[in-house]
Amino acid sequence: MKITKLKTYMVPPRWLFLKIETDEGVSGWGEPVIEGRARSVEAAVHEYSELLIGRDPRHVQDIWQTLYRGSFYRGGPILMSAIAGIDQALWDIKGKALGVPVVELLGGPVRDTMRMYCWIGGDRPADVGRQALEVKEKGFTACKMNGTPELAIVDSHAKIDDAVARIAEARAAVGPDFGIAIDFHGRVHRPMAKALMRELEQFHPMFVEEPVLPEHLSCLKEIAGGLSYPIAAGERLHTRFAFRDVLEDRMVDILQPDISHCGGITELSKIAVMAEAYDVAIAPHCPLGPLTLAASLQVDFLSHNAFIQEQSMGIHYNVDNDVLDYVMDPTPLKIENGVLPVLTGPGLGVEINEEFVEEKSKVGHNWRNPAWRHEDGSVAEW
Repeated sequence: MKITKLKTYMVPPRWLFLKIETDEGVSGWGEPVIEGRARSVEAAVHEYSELLIGRDPRHVQDIWQTLYRGSFYRGGPILMSAIAGIDQALWDIKGKALGVPVVELLGGPVRDTMRMYCWIGGDRPADVGRQALEVKEKGFTACKMNGTPELAIVDSHAKIDDAVARIAEARAAVGPDFGIAIDFHGRVHRPMAKALMRELEQFHPMFVEEPVLPEHLSCLKEIAGGLSYPIAAGERLHTRFAFRDVLEDRMVDILQPDISHCGGITELSKIAVMAEAYDVAIAPHCPLGPLTLAASLQVDFLSHNAFIQEQSMGIHYNVDNDVLDYVMDPTPLKIENGVLPVLTGPGLGVEINEEFVEEKSKVGHNWRNPAWRHEDGSVAEW
């Protein structure tokens, strides 16, 4: 079997799909994308194609090493996202060729179902009590929300009071046993994070995510030491080597690698094993499309320390099109009672509606994250 062609499709709301074709008629799909930089990743995928055409797609590990180590300059969000989508598609091909899901190729599942969560509240969080209750009534046992809108590096305590009031609203709506994850999104700088993280302890968060920017993770032991709830981070780390440093320094309790940003199934499975050795959980980042979700689930079902999975159905970014629009049969990704069963279909376990993908690629997208500024005109973290 040989790779013959790579096709990319820019599809709304903000995704990039990749199809890898072979001379035996077996094709695989992946999702190589960075939110807001889809065209840059697309260019990197096509640059890699010269190393892929003519290769046996079943040699997934060797191809991964070729793409990663074959470049003197390596790593980073663009290159690792390109490799990630290619890797997903290669595993999809291998599973389809053998008629088994990827998790079976990697040793088989360690659980029957995967706990899922969803987003509430939007970019500038609001109306969180009502939305949290709606999520609970749908059968979910957890949700995630942004903790704050933009914050200055040193801001008024009133902003902390506002954030605390929103979390209190959500907790009051769903009761004490429902999981509430709070995403700081890197918006909260170290001076403000110290105060806000202490204030949130009374609400028993499921976890607080990215409490500071990834550039400043080294301060977490200082500002989060002694807190009774877990700290999560990792969506903006792109290789096992970056995660190694986080693990060795005991910075976080939960790693959140993104399978479309960190090198794909091959790399995420290694990151998960590394985390298990440090007794650290994984909860893969996934605000993207059906291929990212299906690929994440393959690793979740493989990994003993995977405890919950993010997904983007109904998220505020998904305007006009949503996750299940792009699959022929939505059943494998339909969440019931807050969980998904093991994906049993071959490869990634989902079948892409190629005709619909072709149609929506004519629409495309040019999604960019919001550009925020503080009241004084300086750039704010989104």
